[in-house]
Formats: sequence, structure tokens, C-alpha cells
Amino acid sequence: MYGFINTCLKSLIIDKFGEETWEQLRNQAGVQDTFMTFEVYKDDITMRLVEEACTILELSPDVVLKQFGEYFFEFCKRSGYDHMLRTLGGNLFEFIENLDALHSYLSLSYQKMNAPSFRVEKNDDGTMHLHYYSDRRGLCHIVPGIIGAVAKDFFNSEITMEIVNQMEEEERTGKKEHVVFLVTQKPAFSHKRRSKLSATPQYLANVRRQSEKQLNKEDVDKAMNKIRNKNCHMSVCPVKENHWDTVRGIVKLGKGKLLRGFEPVYPETLCIDLKTFCNAFPFHIVFDEEVRVKQAGVNIQKIVPGLQTVSIRLDQYFTIIHPEVTFTIPSVRKFINSQFILRTKRNMMPESWKSRPMLELRGQMVWMESLQCMLYLASPLLRSLHELEERQMHISDIAPHDVTRDLILLNQQRLAEMELSNQLERKKEELRILSKHLEEEKKKTEALLCAMLPKHVANQLKEGKRVEAGEFKECTVLFSDVVTFTDICSVCEPIQIVFMLNSMYLKFDRLTTVHDVYKVETIGDAYMVVGGVPIPVLSHAERVANFALGMIIAAREVTNPVTGNPIQIRVGLHTGPVLAGVVGEKMPRYCLFGDTVNTASRMESHGLPDKIHLSPSAYGALKDKGFECIDRGEIEVKGKGKMRTYFLAGNLTATDGEIMGRPVRESDSGRESDQSLHDSRMDTLQRQGPRGVQSPQSQDRRPTVAMKYSDSPTQPHTKPPSKSHPSIKGLTGKTRDSQSYGSLHSDQQSGDNPYRLTQATVEPAASEPSSSSKRNRHTKSNFCVLL
Repeated sequence: MYGFINTCLKSLIIDKFGEETWEQLRNQAGVQDTFMTFEVYKDDITMRLVEEACTILELSPDVVLKQFGEYFFEFCKRSGYDHMLRTLGGNLFEFIENLDALHSYLSLSYQKMNAPSFRVEKNDDGTMHLHYYSDRRGLCHIVPGIIGAVAKDFFNSEITMEIVNQMEEEERTGKKEHVVFLVTQKPAFSHKRRSKLSATPQYLANVRRQSEKQLNKEDVDKAMNKIRNKNCHMSVCPVKENHWDTVRGIVKLGKGKLLRGFEPVYPETLCIDLKTFCNAFPFHIVFDEEVRVKQAGVNIQKIVPGLQTVSIRLDQYFTIIHPEVTFTIPSVRKFINSQFILRTKRNMMPESWKSRPMLELRGQMVWMESLQCMLYLASPLLRSLHELEERQMHISDIAPHDVTRDLILLNQQRLAEMELSNQLERKKEELRILSKHLEEEKKKTEALLCAMLPKHVANQLKEGKRVEAGEFKECTVLFSDVVTFTDICSVCEPIQIVFMLNSMYLKFDRLTTVHDVYKVETIGDAYMVVGGVPIPVLSHAERVANFALGMIIAAREVTNPVTGNPIQIRVGLHTGPVLAGVVGEKMPRYCLFGDTVNTASRMESHGLPDKIHLSPSAYGALKDKGFECIDRGEIEVKGKGKMRTYFLAGNLTATDGEIMGRPVRESDSGRESDQSLHDSRMDTLQRQGPRGVQSPQSQDRRPTVAMKYSDSPTQPHTKPPSKSHPSIKGLTGKTRDSQSYGSLHSDQQSGDNPYRLTQATVEPAASEPSSSSKRNRHTKSNFCVLL
């Protein structure tokens, strides 16, 4: 079938049931989304679409096909075939009778069209028998939908169609489906509606006009007798009789009204000689009941010389292409109202024609009862000038009165327009696919931008707006790093380090979604997170604390490539005010400034392996919130003096599964065995080395369940800092020492890659309290430069 049919079916599903239903239907049927109008597709595609539509919509095939038939008629009208369909006939019988002629005309443009065939018979009671022939089985229920819509729209009537017989037609070649419908036609208006209309003045005026046009039966009989008497005395070729007297006698009667019972006048003998007839109709053939040729036109004799032999059988030289019936007089007479297409047989053609495409004739079969012969009035079936040249024929070979001449030239233009339309349709489809891909890439770009910057900040930057810095009076900042990271870097290959960090950071990134905290950045093995920024929330301390507990649990799932044991991390938390804003135009970063960042960094650097170190303000924010905290006592903190700090031991009100954001089924008693299996797989992959490394994304595909907190996000209240703010001088990073992590957000790095450190950024002399820690930080810096 042509793509026009599948496009109609797609339009029906979308109009009636929505885009989602069409997407589900085409996915289950396994077909493409768009069909080209002038491209041929396999019938199997349409059959699968119909079957899946019946399954999804839970409807029987006859209901779906009937609704498709009704919609197909409307779709054809919208596609520009409205006027063509209206001119097929003045009533439903004539419309159906000329459907095959319409298909024959359309086949000039749609050359691979395999249309069904229709034959209609009138019954004495006013009903009709519609014979439907098709090569495709199971689609006969489309016919009642189409014919019913035509009757209602064009002829203002309603019909009922029921199948009275379904068989395989013997007269047709091959096994074709033959369905016989009983068509009962009635006016579309009900009796009550007609009674109301009959009382209107317009209806009465129409009835009066119709009655005036009708002649008295007696006058009609007298007129007919008068005409018959004149015909009896009329000569074969009247010369002296007045023309208007003849017209008046046939057409005019008394009141000057046209006769409704017109009968043509035939001459007693045919006034044309055989030679003139054979030249005027150069492609006609006359054959008898035994299909023996009695007469043929001059041009068809020239092309098929065998027709000059007396009493040859026509079926030896030609085969019937359409309608697909056997070459017998009874079969042909059944389809006498159809256009017949005959094709020459290659083995019976002259040598000069055997290398060319076979000649096809298209015309009308006329049964001559008096002679018991069939007259085939035909013309060459040529769709374009190219086909004319392929057969080495010329326009002059076709009779001047034959419209085939004009049809070839007009169809040549039509084919060119179709080709142009087809190219435009293909370009449109290519643009649609490109637009779809562009939209997907745009979403990826936006997702990447939102991963680097807060969503509302990213939206402002996309709109070209300037993002002002905002002051947040209270938030919680977290820093973490890997213990003995220097030793690991000195032993392992770089790809192993990348794999280890990536595996760990993917787990941490997942936890940011669970607890709705903002990941500021990662530098080497350092991971920085903040709660309450950029969207202020009251539970920022609890969120960051639970995130820290999740980090400790997640770190146990990452294996140290040197020892084979789980890696150890240090975590530090501090609560206080910060100033946040976007720094730089090239690779802009959303950075935090303030002493809170420095203090959180100190908590991490002064912490212990697998411990969460809390500052006094962080402890105060978590106190009485269901967390277990251990007093560490007073320690000396570089740049801060003595501070009373604490260790976060756990959450007394939440389980590990809730903290990790895992579904309840993963938090049951069997989780440990699953987790141990997961760890063993991770160990195996990491021991494989650079060539056996797989993406850690494939290792953790568990669903994420966000942890619930008592508060809900509020609108961020940002206020641009004033130049006289007392802490602004310290926030710029110029007056602070460059040892702390807060220096990573200073203006000295505004144009640099935040993942690349230099010795001017992190000085070994002030990075860690001990000399070994100095070498550790220095090695981290060199490793990041290597990456």
C-alpha cells in the first residue's frame, strides 16, 4: 500500500485517541513514525497496525475497520479529492459503478497501486448488491464505512450494509476475496424531521416546481406515439426536413417542457464504412463468444501482426490485467462497466518488440447483442512521455479524437509535480528528524549546564541576564577527601585512579539527589557539598549530616586498588553564613565565599579516617535532631585556635537504607549478601587494570528514593552584598592565606579550569598540619595537572 493509507490510519489514531496511543501502537507494531505519501510500503505494516489497534483499543476488527473507512473518506476530502469524488455519479449506484474508473485514473500517477474492484447490481425492491473484490483478505469491513460516509455526505441518505456472501470468485484469476454486500438505502431524515420540513415554505415551493415540471401521463403517451409515427416515416438521411421541426417533435410538447422519457433515434443502416472505422479507432478489437478476433484497428494490427490472421484467439496474444478475470465472455460481461486493461504477451510479439516493455491497452468492453460479439474500444495505456519513447511510439499513433494524447502530456506534468512533492516531503521529514535530534541535543546541553550550575542560575545565564551574588545567612558546608590518596597515586596507573574516583563520585552524586543538597565541585579527591544553597531550607544541617553518613557507607563499596580493601575518607562539616555567586564567563562556576568555607575545610583536614568531624556550630544545628554525636574535646585548629569539636556517629531515627535512598526491599535482611556480591564484582573489575576497566555507571543501577524532610524548599532570598560589608574583604580571597579550600574560589582563578590546580593555588607549606600531609596535597595538585 502507498504511505497515504498508513498516514490516514496514523491521523485517525491521533485525532481520536491522542499522540500517546499512537506511540504505543507503533512501538508494539514495530513500524516507523512517518510514512511518505507516494512511497509503497508492505501490506504487512498496515495489517500489524490494525491488529495492534484492536488489541490496544479492545475493539473488534470490524469496528476498527469501519471507523477507519469513515475517517478515510474524510481524509481523502481534506487531501484535495473532494471535487473528484463528487463528480463520480449523481446517485450512490452511479458512484459505486464508477469507482473502478477512478482507480484506473489514479493508477496513472500511483503506478504500483493495487486497488480493490467493485461491481454493483440493482434489485427490484430498490436494494443493491455490492460485489467487492480484493487481493487483501480481512479488510472488507472498510467498505461499509466508506460507502456509508459517501451516502450520508454526498446523497443525504443513510444505508445499511450486511454481508450476504463471502467466497473466492471463480471468474477471477487466482484466489481473490469476493464479498457480496446487501445495500439498503433510506433518506437521512426521520419521518418527524421530514414532516417538519414539509411544512416550510421553501419545501412547498420546491414541490410545486417539481409538479409543474412533470408532464401529464396522457400527454406523455401522446407524445411518444407521435414520435414513433414520425420515426416510421423518417428517411435514413433526411435532407429537406426542417431541423427545428425535428427538434420540436422530439423535445417540445405543447407547453414547451422537456420530455423525461427520452428515447434516442438510430439509423436503419450504419453510415460509415469499415475502412474509415478501423482508421478512426486504430486500437479497437471485435471478438465473438469463443474469443476469436473478427475485426481490429489498423495500429493494433501494426504492433501485433498476428491479429491480421482470420479467427485467431484473442487470449493467445493478450492477457487481462484489470479486472483480474478469466478471458471468457461470461466473466467479461460481469464486469462490463469496468475499464479493461489488456497486455500483450511477449512470446507472441515481433522480434523488434521483445526487448521493449509490453504494450498495454485500456478501454471499454461493449456487448453487441445482435452480433453476439464483444467490441473492445481501447487506447494505449501510457502514463508519460518516457513510456511512449520506451515503446518507440509517437503521439501521431494515437487517434486525434482520443484524449490519451492530452492525458499523456498532462500526466507528465502531474508526475513531475508528484516527484517534486515527494522530494519536499522527504526534506520535510529530514528536517523533522534533525529538529528532533536538535531538541534532544538541546536537552542534553541544558542538563549538562544544570549539572554544573543551579537550575535558576542556569536559566538566567541562558537568557543573557547577569547573576547577582547572594548572601545566605545560614548553611552547612561539607568537605571530604580520601585518606592516603598520595600513596595510592604513586603506585597505581592513572586510569585506575580515575576509575576509583569516578566510581566513588557517582555514588556521592546519587546521594545529593537523595538528600537534595548542592554539589559545589570536586578537586582531585576532594568533594564539596553545601546544604541550604542555592535554595534555603531549614533542614540544611540534617540533610548534609545524612549525606555525610551516606558517604561513609558508600565509600565502603569502593575498593582501594592498592590494598584491595575499602577506601577510607575524612569528612568535615561546618554551619555558618556564606556569599554565593557565579564567577567567570568562560566555564562559569557557582562558588561559595566566606569563613564558613575555610572552617569546613579545617574540620575535614583535622578529622580522622571514616569519621565525620563537626564544628561547634554544626553540632548545635544537629543537637536534639535525632543524631548521635560524640564529644571529641578541644583541639588546636590552624588559623582558628582551640575549638571544641565533635564526631557524628549516626542517625537514631533513620536506617541505612533510607540514608542511602534505596527502596525498602533493598533494606531487608538480604541486602548484605547482595551488597557483598556487588563489592566482589567491583574488586574484580578494578583488579583488571586499564584494559579491563568497565564504566562504573553499569555497576549501580538501583532506583533512587529521596529522603523526606519536615520542611519544604522556600524561595531563595538573595541580596547583593554592599561594598561596606565587614566580611567582604575576607571573602575576596586576597587577605586570606591560600592554604584553605576557600582560596579555590578566589579571584585568582577566575579564568582557570577549576579541576586543574597549580602550586600557586595550593601551597604545600600550609595545606596540612603535618609534613606528610603537605606532600599529600602537593601530589594531589600534580595529579590533577596530569589529568
